[in-house]
Amino acid sequence: MQHEYMIKNTSDSDLLIGLIIKGMEEIKGKNINLLDLRNIENAFCDYFVICDGNSNTQVNAITNSISKIVSKEIMEKPYQIEGVENAEWILMDYINVVVHIFQKHKREYYDVENLWGDAKITEIETSY
Repeated sequence: MQHEYMIKNTSDSDLLIGLIIKGMEEIKGKNINLLDLRNIENAFCDYFVICDGNSNTQVNAITNSISKIVSKEIMEKPYQIEGVENAEWILMDYINVVVHIFQKHKREYYDVENLWGDAKITEIETSY
């Protein structure tokens, strides 16, 4: 499935974002959002890709799916992965793109989309 933002632009970040979303979709990650941080002063990356899962098992499975797909397609590995131990909130740092995979209750608690309220948010529609 090719997403709208990928059609407009074929930058390296867009390719990476598309593969990250594919990894999320393969494990049925929910509420996938893309936050464009490029116009926010002092942002430490260009994009956040955020989703949630129902359990620590699903959150770990989404993380593994993203790692596998990105590694296979473009031979990139995250600079850092945090949160795998309890799998309530896993962060995958691909430098310009940071991935947040939450359990639903942690996503609601931290409300990252609201914290970065000046970001352009694109909701990714899924077919499940």
